[in-house]
Amino acid sequence: MQVVSPRRGQPGAATDPSTSCDRKKTQQLQRELHSLRAELEHYRSLATPSDPVAALPNDRPLRGHQFGVRLIALCIELAKRVGFRATAFVVKLMFEFLGVDQKVPSHDAIAQWTMRLGVAELAETFDSTQEVLWMADHSSQIGKEKVLLIIGMRVDDLPPPGETLDLEKLKVLAIVPGEKWKKEDVDREYQRLAEKIGPPVYLLCDGAVELRDPAKNLVKDGKQAIVLQDLKHHAANLLEKQVGRSERFKAFMTQVGLTRNRVQQTELGHFMPPPLKQKSRFMNLGSLLRWSTMVMHHLNHPESDSREGVTEERIEEKLGWLRDFADDLAQWNQCQEVINETLAWINQSGLRCDSTAELRDLLASWLELPLGQSGRQMAEKLVDFVAASEQQLPAGSRAWLSTEILESLFGRFKQLERQHSKGGFTRLLACLPTLCRRVTADRVRSRFKHVQAGDVQQWIRDTLPNTLTARRNAAYREAFAQQ
Repeated sequence: MQVVSPRRGQPGAATDPSTSCDRKKTQQLQRELHSLRAELEHYRSLATPSDPVAALPNDRPLRGHQFGVRLIALCIELAKRVGFRATAFVVKLMFEFLGVDQKVPSHDAIAQWTMRLGVAELAETFDSTQEVLWMADHSSQIGKEKVLLIIGMRVDDLPPPGETLDLEKLKVLAIVPGEKWKKEDVDREYQRLAEKIGPPVYLLCDGAVELRDPAKNLVKDGKQAIVLQDLKHHAANLLEKQVGRSERFKAFMTQVGLTRNRVQQTELGHFMPPPLKQKSRFMNLGSLLRWSTMVMHHLNHPESDSREGVTEERIEEKLGWLRDFADDLAQWNQCQEVINETLAWINQSGLRCDSTAELRDLLASWLELPLGQSGRQMAEKLVDFVAASEQQLPAGSRAWLSTEILESLFGRFKQLERQHSKGGFTRLLACLPTLCRRVTADRVRSRFKHVQAGDVQQWIRDTLPNTLTARRNAAYREAFAQQ
């Protein structure tokens, strides 16, 4: 009998063990390959983002430069706020983050651009046909050198009542360093500027004789320039006479100085007085009087949270002396409050032919205090000052009586200087005019057409022939040259 073997695939057919094993291996390899492909795609997605790489706007390099005007304007505007080195670092970080494949300008390049734009802005001022208000002041750092800064704006650009001055409306007219500033020195610079752009209608200054008296020689259309004094400086002088020269105030300031040393490294450190300013102390007395009011509150409220961890004996030992000045502080605070109200008003109103009446209404509650009260005395003196200033104005005209915007400009410049502000003046003075303007690509393009890098170096040589920094570096070179 013939035996027929079952066919493969039919019931009872034998299975080859080796074939089954190969099939399982193949399936396992296919699963591993699929897993590896999925993992590879994951890593590719990390290496190449799905979002498109950021690109800068169309910004062809400016002629003679490696960078376009958009980037130059961006760097200058950023440097005005964070400094040159920080700007270069920030731009580098942003380019890396956005995937921008472009070279980053150095901090030296950004500084050179800013100085170049500043020198160009100095040439774009006013002409003799315009009615202009000048503001003049001195600024000093380390050393004998002071800088005479003159800024200006068109009288027609004065803001309406209720608004403050806008830096965009101002222009830097002159930046003149010097070691001595007598009347004849200031007069020379006034005349030099007047020959260039015409004399001003008004000159506003802090009342210093060397700034005020030379303005008598500024004549426009047969009329002498009207000289006005800054209200804030005048108020500080009044405060010094009324408060600062008293023996009680001198004793108070002595205690304040001792208290700083006694509490700054203790559990009372948060009650430490603010630092004392030797210069312009009475323009900045408000912070010290505010501190006194704060400490008096906590002395009289043992349950306050700020006294937690401070014993009664300790706070009385270190700060209890303030109780002896309670009546004095009440009078001094009256003066400061009157000044604060007046300054807030003048910075939004300017000087008009009805300013005195408006100020009387504002200070009515102070003017009604009993005779002899410090607040009333200060209010009367400030009203008299505004009245005297108002009488100088021609009928129907307006002017300004505050140089706070000039002080703000000096503050912005120190922020731009960073660590250099603690030394003498440097070539960065050329950057100062850029602080009055928002820097745009169009402004960079138009200004750079007329001022080249060589013009900046010439301005520095003419304006800063021998700075304190240059003399310091020369002293080091001389001392170590023979070693």
